[in-house]
Parts: sequence; structure tokens; C-alpha cells
Amino acid sequence: MTTPRLDASAYRTAEQLLRHNRRRLVRGGEITPHWIEDGARFWYAADTPDGRSFVLVDPAAATREPAFDHEKVAAALARASGQPVDARTLPFADVHLVTGAGGTVEAAEFAAFGAHWRCAAYGSACERVTGPRPADPLEVRSPDGRLAVFRRGHDLWLRSLEDGAERPLTTGGDADHDYGASPDFFMYSPLLQRLGLPHAPPAAAWSPDSSRVLTHRTLQEGVRLTHLVEALPADGGAPRPVTLRQPYPGDERLPMAELVVLDVTTGAVVTARAEPEAMPTFSPVLLRWAWWAEDGSAVHYLSRSRDTRTLRLRRLDPATGEVTTLVEETGETRVEPAQRLDRPPLVRVLSGRPPEVLWYSQRDGWGHLYLYDTRTGEPPRQVTSGEWAVQEILHVDEDRRVVTFTASGLVPGDPYRRQVCRAGLDGGGVERITRDDLDHAAVVPPRGGYVVDTASTTGTPPVTSLLGPDGQMIMELGRADVSGLAATGWSAPERFRVKAADGRTDVYGVLYRPHGFDPGRRYPVLDHVYPFPAVTRVSPSFDPGWHGYDAEAVAALGFVVVALDGRGTPGRDKEFHDASYGWLDDGGLADHVAALDQLGATRPWMDLGRVGVFGISAGGQAAVRAMLDHPDVFTVGVAEAGLHDLRYGDPGTVEAYHGPYDEERYAAASNVERADRLRGRLLLVHGGRDTQVSPHLTLRLAERLIAAGKDFDLLIVPGAEHVFAGYEHYVNRRTWDFLVRHLLGMEPPEDYRLTPVPPGM
Repeated sequence: MTTPRLDASAYRTAEQLLRHNRRRLVRGGEITPHWIEDGARFWYAADTPDGRSFVLVDPAAATREPAFDHEKVAAALARASGQPVDARTLPFADVHLVTGAGGTVEAAEFAAFGAHWRCAAYGSACERVTGPRPADPLEVRSPDGRLAVFRRGHDLWLRSLEDGAERPLTTGGDADHDYGASPDFFMYSPLLQRLGLPHAPPAAAWSPDSSRVLTHRTLQEGVRLTHLVEALPADGGAPRPVTLRQPYPGDERLPMAELVVLDVTTGAVVTARAEPEAMPTFSPVLLRWAWWAEDGSAVHYLSRSRDTRTLRLRRLDPATGEVTTLVEETGETRVEPAQRLDRPPLVRVLSGRPPEVLWYSQRDGWGHLYLYDTRTGEPPRQVTSGEWAVQEILHVDEDRRVVTFTASGLVPGDPYRRQVCRAGLDGGGVERITRDDLDHAAVVPPRGGYVVDTASTTGTPPVTSLLGPDGQMIMELGRADVSGLAATGWSAPERFRVKAADGRTDVYGVLYRPHGFDPGRRYPVLDHVYPFPAVTRVSPSFDPGWHGYDAEAVAALGFVVVALDGRGTPGRDKEFHDASYGWLDDGGLADHVAALDQLGATRPWMDLGRVGVFGISAGGQAAVRAMLDHPDVFTVGVAEAGLHDLRYGDPGTVEAYHGPYDEERYAAASNVERADRLRGRLLLVHGGRDTQVSPHLTLRLAERLIAAGKDFDLLIVPGAEHVFAGYEHYVNRRTWDFLVRHLLGMEPPEDYRLTPVPPGM
């Protein structure tokens, strides 16, 4: 009997839903304000069916208007360049609106045709501007736009953007004492090389007055060396080794950041008079764990013990290097400045001397804000309280003594949806600025006064509005058009709530129905896993998030796709999050099994006899673990770039969530140690140049599977890094082919090839 072949239209639709394509199907869903005069006004690029246009907003006057005459600018650029320009394609590679002394928009600057152009905002004159383009990815520019700091060799240099003059800011740097360098896996990633960049930009932050630079001397002497192979170098020569300094959990030597302040006027180099900070994963400057005070009088930085149970806020005097501790908190498990790694610390140092500190803590079981008075040493005042969690500080108005923030847990029935709130620093309770049941992603300008708010849910397209400080509507800025998305056959995912494996804890997720859904049919089910404790897998907003795009695409192939945030993931109370502390063994997969059982009990169209699992990175590790620990449930799996053995992972994240290194506990978390349990069909995928999760982690698992006589499929993508940038088209197709063959029971479309995606998109 011939196996039926899936129609190529399913792959075409799935390809449309991938991240780089889906954004074209949703118009007006994103508005990013660019502040003018600290937020007295702002401009944004509006995405419309006719192309992009620039809009200038004056909140005080409640007006929005074109920032310049798009047709005149396009015509002037065409005349100046000798090439046709369509006004609907503006901006080109980059754009800035230039304001005069009075704040009036005077010009738009474009990076177009390989040159830097300035066009009069309300006229038609354009001129080609010599000198640097509006942005250089390897430079960090000063706030006044006159200077830039960059790396040369192992030192930092200064460039004048006015006359091009260059001079060194540091000397004596070497490979083990490197100024402004991040850890090797990030500093020299293959993705940067594919983008034509020799390294990442320096870890450097300018003082507000452009007189000083905060950076660090990166100390890596004695850090463990690990090795990869570049199979096909760019010059076509013989394979060559790639050596990285990359520690493992339990290693004594970690990359360290010795904080340094560079005075660009005097040439002084001031080193912090404190122990260097461990940075096994990311620079504290790039991670925003070190920052300048608003008046430039100090540098503040967070210092955490290696066991993650003590967190300190420190003040560095940029003139003397003296370091003092402002706040210190110790807990029985990890103490965090925010539950999510992808959000800045929820810490604000107020302007007094000595200052007050607004500090995030989960000491009462929920994530709340506390106010410390560093002058008196009195116990901190709790600013917010209740069975809900602060998620982000948006603005602190010191004059009015009010903090504006987002919080989750205030919407009945969904603890992840965010609301915009405010609270008095001196008491008075919490007031909601938004009072609906939607999820709100909001930003507030530096000077405060209003909120740019985008409201949506997983099934409600986003609407962006300008709100006053009390939540009153000033104007609507944009409403997403999702007709292009709906035309693909997409339908909004179903938000669900089920019980965790303990039978009492509510856990939440989303379910994607297959395109052309027929409740009379039975469909195979895929669990799309990513149980990493620092981020949530499921977005509460309409934007599905980085992982959600893959789930939407696979649903178009004919699968029911389930995604879940089980116990141990962030966004809720501390007990819920702490379930992942010392429990990275299986990523809470018992919750996933319990969820599938409950969902299938009321949805007969879910075929629980055909369940697969797929994921990348932590999701790749969990996909394999699901098949090893629950072989009667998960019979097909695809694991991309999996962290299959914590003993050889990144200590910065592994030790923070699995606890201090212990051989027995870490071995128990290893997929390699239980490879003999595999029963289903498994595809392992890894990038051969993955500097974040080394390919040897997948190869270790493959070795053990072979020793156990287990059949599996293995795909090593030789030049690819951790997220397969530039190779996604190939990896996605191979993943889809595997799932279609072994779970859907069909042959993939013949000779279908996805379109390659340029790196960085």
C-alpha cells in the first residue's frame, strides 16, 4: 500500500507562519516609540497596507501627524541618488529624526544606497552626508553623538565622530585580560561571523554627560579550554580547530569582570576596589546588571554569590573606585532581581544622597517592591503587596513619589496577563491604570507623564493607545490588521488551564488546532516544550513569542500542538518558580503528561495514541527526556541543540537553577545516563559550531544510544550555531519531514525546499 503524500500547500502555509514571514501577515501590530526631548514627544514607524510611514506624536497637544512629507523626501532621494525611490519603502536600512534646539523636527536621516543621507523634514532638499553612517554595530556611541568607543586588539579606543581622530582609552590588554570583552561563546559567535562582524560590540556604557565609559577588564586566565572544529572554513581550506574558554559547572575558574571606569577627558582609568564579578554567561554591562546613575555621580551594579542565594546592590564611585554595599538580601534558594532573564533588574536607585533604593524581592512568597532608606538602615518599607507579582518597573516619578509598573496575577482566570499599575512610594496602596482583562505591554518615556500601551491576548489582536497617567485614553495609535494571517487558515490558539501532576496546582498553556480543523477527525498531537526556568514558553499576548512561531507553523501541517508553562517556570509566585530549583532533571514533564491526559479527555479529536514532542535548547533536552521517561506517551521526538548533560553545560544558568555542582545529582539529570530507555523514533539535530550548547552534548548522547543498540536519526549542521541562524530553512524542513513521516503517517511533499533566511532576520 502506498503511503499518502502531504500536499505541498501545507508546507507553503507553514513557511508563511515562521517568524521572519509572519510579521508581514500582521500589519500595525508593533509600535515602537522613539522619544524626543526625553519623551515630551515621540515618533514611530507605522506599518500600513501602503507601506511604512513616520508619525510624530505630541501627547500634550493630543496630536499625531506625519513627521515629514514622505513623497517629497522620496523624490529628493531619487534625484540625489539617480535611483528610483518609492515613498512606501521608507525607511531604508536605518532612520533617525533630527530635532533642533527647540525640539522641532528638522530632518530625517537615512542610511540608504550605501551612504548617509539627510533630508529636510518638511521640504524636498536632500544632501549626502560624509562621515560615519548613522550606526556602526561595533561601536558604542556617546549620548551627545560626538564620540564612539570601539575595540582594537584587546583594548578599547575612542573615535571622534566629528573629525575621525582616534586614540586608545586602555593599554596593556591581552587575550586573558581583555577590555570590554564578553565570554567567548558570545564574543566570537559564528552568527556574528556570518554577519561579517569579527566580534561582538564592546561591553561599554557611557555616562549621561558623555565624559566617562563604564566597562570591565575581562579576566579569563586559567578558564577551561573547549574545542570545536570548523569543517569548511570560509577560505575553503582544511578543517581548523576552534578553541573557546568555556567553564563547566563546578569549575573553580570562571570568566570574571573587573569593573573599570574610563575618563575620556583626562585619560584616567579607575578600577573598582572590589572583587571582580563572575560572568560565566553574559557581561553585567550588557545584561544591564551594571548601570550609571542618572546624574553620572555613581555606577550601580548587582553582585550575586555563586550559589545565587545572596544578591547585593553596590555603588561604585567613578572618581575613586571605592565600592559600598547599599542593599543585601539572602535566601534559602536563589535570590533574583527579576524572575525572567530577558527583563532588566527590578531595581531603581533614587537620586538622594545617600539614596533610597526601590528593590524587588520575593521574600513574602510573591515578587514585590520594597523601599530601602540607606541613610537610616531602617527595615525596608513594602511598597506593593498581595497575591500577584510585579513584572517590570516602567517609571519612577521621584517628585510625586510614585512608581508605575506592570503586574501579573490581577486578571481573574489568567495569572500571566499583565496590567499597568502605580503605587505611592510612601504608602497609599496600588492603583490599576488599566482595568480590563487583557494583557498589556507598556512603555513610559523618561520624563513620565503618559503610557504607550499595547493591549491584546493570545486571541485578541493588539491595539496600541496613548494613555494619560491615570489611564485615560488620549488617542489610539494603531490597531493590528490580521487579515493576512487569517487568510492562511490560521486560527487563534485556545488558552487552557489544567491541573499539574500534583493534582492541585493550576498550570496554563495554549493549544493550536490544525488548519482545516474538523472535530470529527482525530489528529496526532505534538508537545512543543521549552521548560527553561528563566523564561515562559507561552506568551499571554497576541505575539506568540520566539518559540510560538514554530508551534503555529507545525499546526499548519495537520497537528494539534500543545505548549505549557508547568511548575518551575517564571511569572507567578516564588513557590511555583522554585519548583525548578535543583529539579532540572526532567523539566517538569510530569505536568505535561497530566495536561495531555486532561485535554484529551474532553477533546476526542486529540489522538493520544500518536503523541510527539519537539523543542530546541532546553526544549531539546526536554524532548529527549520526555521520550526516555514517558515512552508510553511520547513516541516521536525531535531535539534540536539539546543540553543533554548538565555536567557540561553553562555554569551561569545550570548552577543557578540546578544548584551547586554535585556529581550524583547532575548525573541524575543527564539524558546520556538513561539513553538505554529509548523506544520511539528520535531525530537529534545540532549545529557543529554551537558555542552556547556544544555539539558534543548531542554527540555524547549519540555515543550512548549506539552503545545501547538504539536506532535514531542524527543531523549535524556543520557551520550552524545555537539557533541555526542562516540554516533554519534546512533544519525546519528536516524537522517537519520527520514529524510528518513518523507521526502524521504521510510522506512529505516531494522536493519542497524552504527559502533560505539571511542571518539576523
